[in-house]
Amino acid sequence: MTARIEQIVTSGPVTVDDEVFTEEVNTWVIGDDEAVIVIDPANDAEAVLKAVDGREVMAVVCTNGRDNVVSTVLEVSADDERGDAPILLHRGDRSLWRDYFRRLAKDTDDEELRSLEPDQYLEEGGTFEIAGVQLEVLHTPGFTPGSISLYGESDGVLLTGGTLWRGRPGAYGEVYLDLHTQLNSITAQFGQLPADTRVLPGSGEETTVGEEADRWESWYSLQQTAAEEE
Repeated sequence: MTARIEQIVTSGPVTVDDEVFTEEVNTWVIGDDEAVIVIDPANDAEAVLKAVDGREVMAVVCTNGRDNVVSTVLEVSADDERGDAPILLHRGDRSLWRDYFRRLAKDTDDEELRSLEPDQYLEEGGTFEIAGVQLEVLHTPGFTPGSISLYGESDGVLLTGGTLWRGRPGAYGEVYLDLHTQLNSITAQFGQLPADTRVLPGSGEETTVGEEADRWESWYSLQQTAAEEE
């Protein structure tokens, strides 16, 4: 059975250094008619579960630990009569995860949330497979310390989360938290990939590695501007 990739677009608030942004997020559902992996189930659990449509959720993968991305992980993970699906996150974003669930525990008086942890921590070079699609974990810090991307070599697809969007590196509004590291991640991890690799970003429209590679050099001016504003 051929795997398919489905996109769900939602928007919602994300808190960064006590400033609240409203950001659009792409959730990606990859799988076949029986089972799926959900990547970045942001903002709206109902919309994500409508796309899942009763299929078994094998894993819920977060490309970063910001609150808009992790806000529905528990609902999406638990919506399966076969048991909760594991929630996966890179350890570099453990503090972001903890900050979100501690705030949620305070707001809801649910103290169990205060000590909640992901089921598994993602690591560079790790792989998992769904419906014949094998995805490799690439650690791409910068957008957040634990940002990851997922590369499916055989299918020519790259899910970049907040690391790379169409036309620019991912940002909060116009704010880059660690642009130098983010640009290094983009060039080191994506620079050698085939130009026709599809880029499925965490926000905005699909692009390709080759289309974005033509722009990479110009992005270093963003880094200079950010340094001048500090």
